[in-house]
Amino acid sequence: MTGPAAAAPAVGDIDWAAPWLAPWRELGNPVAQRVAAGEAQPQALNQAALAPVRFVPQSDLPCGVAYEQYIFDTGCVPTRDGLHDFFNGLCWMRFPLTKKRLNQLQAAQIAHSGIQPVRGPARDGLTVFDENAAFLQAPDLLWDALVAKDWYRLFVTLRPLWPQAHLVLFGHALLEKLVSPRKAITAHVYRAQAASNSIADMDAWMAADLSAEKLASKPFAHLPVLGVPGWSGANEDAAFYADATVFRRPKAATAEPGRRLGECP
Repeated sequence: MTGPAAAAPAVGDIDWAAPWLAPWRELGNPVAQRVAAGEAQPQALNQAALAPVRFVPQSDLPCGVAYEQYIFDTGCVPTRDGLHDFFNGLCWMRFPLTKKRLNQLQAAQIAHSGIQPVRGPARDGLTVFDENAAFLQAPDLLWDALVAKDWYRLFVTLRPLWPQAHLVLFGHALLEKLVSPRKAITAHVYRAQAASNSIADMDAWMAADLSAEKLASKPFAHLPVLGVPGWSGANEDAAFYADATVFRRPKAATAEPGRRLGECP
């Protein structure tokens, strides 16, 4: 017999000192404290007053209406309790231009093709970006090694170049997963070429760069994030990267992310 399943982590379980979450601490910790104290999550997010949208209860999403279309039409983001939508709210605050651009592109795809049983390449790429993207500014040598999945070169031979790199996590599902970090957690990395590594510049550059056509081509490199130097003490040993179950080419086919519609009785 097995024991009861462990409870899912909640906002009170976030370790803001973790290197991948530390950049989000100033923004996220006050919101997390309000939620942990019993405030409704949409209300706690709205109290921060930093997003170009309002957060509303999930029940406000009408039956059968696409989540992305509702946001586009109303400027309101249906928000469930839990880490997934908590981090989505923080992303709207930290990257308002990028999130707004993604929503515009999703709405345009819905207007063009409607809600299909299977997403097309553009909507699939948009969703993968929104859920799991990370942005990387890095020297060409690092980027080329990442694209080639030459893990030893990327993380061992070229390790002295990593202080010149700037990696920013964006996807809210990615952030959610990293509350309980595991070696296999992998980001879809999009190369950023903003004027600086400030969040404001990166947000403006990303919003201007994104297009449905570009994301339909899946312009991502795959990065197991705990391999980043300084993000795990275990990766100081080169043997960390010899784990072929993690540091390998991913399978060509991936499951399509699920659609989010208003619930019907």
